[in-house]
Amino acid sequence: MSATSLSTRPSGLLTRTTCPHCWEQFAPEKLLWTAEHTDLLGDHRLGPDQPQRFLPTRFTVSGEAIDAKGFPCHQLACPHCHLTIPRSLLELEPLFLSIFGAPASGKSYFLAALTWELRKTLPLVFRASFADADPVMNQQLNEYEESVFSGDSSDKLVPLASLIRKTEEQGDLYDTVSFGNQTVSYPRPFLFTVQPQPDHRNARSSTKLGRTVCLYDNAGESFQPGKDSAATPVTRHMAQSRVLFFVFDPTQDARFQRLIGQNSVNEAPAIRSMRQEPILQEAIARVRRFAGLTQSEKHKRPLVVILTKFDRWWQLLGGDPCPDPWVKARSTTNADDVFHAFDTNAVEQQSQLARAVLLKTSPEIVTAAENFAEDVTYIPVTAVGWKVSIDSRSGLPAIKPSEAAPYWATVPFLYGLTRALPGLIPTAVKRKQESS
Repeated sequence: MSATSLSTRPSGLLTRTTCPHCWEQFAPEKLLWTAEHTDLLGDHRLGPDQPQRFLPTRFTVSGEAIDAKGFPCHQLACPHCHLTIPRSLLELEPLFLSIFGAPASGKSYFLAALTWELRKTLPLVFRASFADADPVMNQQLNEYEESVFSGDSSDKLVPLASLIRKTEEQGDLYDTVSFGNQTVSYPRPFLFTVQPQPDHRNARSSTKLGRTVCLYDNAGESFQPGKDSAATPVTRHMAQSRVLFFVFDPTQDARFQRLIGQNSVNEAPAIRSMRQEPILQEAIARVRRFAGLTQSEKHKRPLVVILTKFDRWWQLLGGDPCPDPWVKARSTTNADDVFHAFDTNAVEQQSQLARAVLLKTSPEIVTAAENFAEDVTYIPVTAVGWKVSIDSRSGLPAIKPSEAAPYWATVPFLYGLTRALPGLIPTAVKRKQESS
């Protein structure tokens, strides 16, 4: 990409950006373009079936590169790994976020609920846009959303296991790149843009506050020893991440199963007990290694522990589930300026209650998390809502898709935004704690 083509772009162009695949930094003018003509196949990084990537010398009047066959091109690519780069990364800084958890922890369902709800909550409540930066790269997550929340409006029970397939260590969520004799498999992120809308309180800072969100999802098996290497750097994005999200399913812990006993709201079949702290400990070890942290040094970026399947254990927190943690607030300088503010105090109160439960059943999770990060928050969620039943034919948990109603699914992400990007999500003023 040359200075000629850049002159037609908005004045807010970044001087440098970061590839969401290989995490190399480069100036926008170094970006490659993807050839459009069908004869221009065969890229030395991506293989014979992929369109060639090239540094252009000719452009259309609108600033699009022209390939060797005279066709205008539309897709950009990283100069290092040659994988596709969304145009939003030329104007909006990347915000790296990583989500990880043990197999069957409910991570994929949580992701589907998160993005499905964010598409409504961010624009309608917080006056911020939330959109796919690259629909092709987000295709699998969009399919998750459709399968769980909009694919079937009937009242028949559908086993949860049939709605979303397990996250794999290879396949649609990974891209293979050749560097000479070395082949590297990179995780494919989900990409979104987040920006203040015109009616946002900080609309004038839209470019400054806007971000291209790069959300990484890893299979639990990726955290087994030896799974991360130069050829498969599948979890190295975690050292770049501004917020880490660890998905923990407390119902997989035998001690937790004994605690909920007959108090579970839903009669569910026995769940095989599985240790999940090795996943967290291995993730912590990798972040320390790739971020250059010593064993005694705490990570200064937030760690959010997402506690799934809250519909089965909400009674353990001692009261009814809390409402959404945002409240109406009024500007101190303009009485007519009424807006929604995120109530971090309500989230932190829930966090303390959830932490107390974990100390009884899974203290090693609390210990590992708090020995690693300065800022640890525990947030209970249910991805599909409160009406989970048992399918009589399969004996597995099932829902009626028309009754799916996520609870607090957006809260971990919104809470992370308040920490990583102050100003985009207004926060309520903390209430002073009463002295004892």
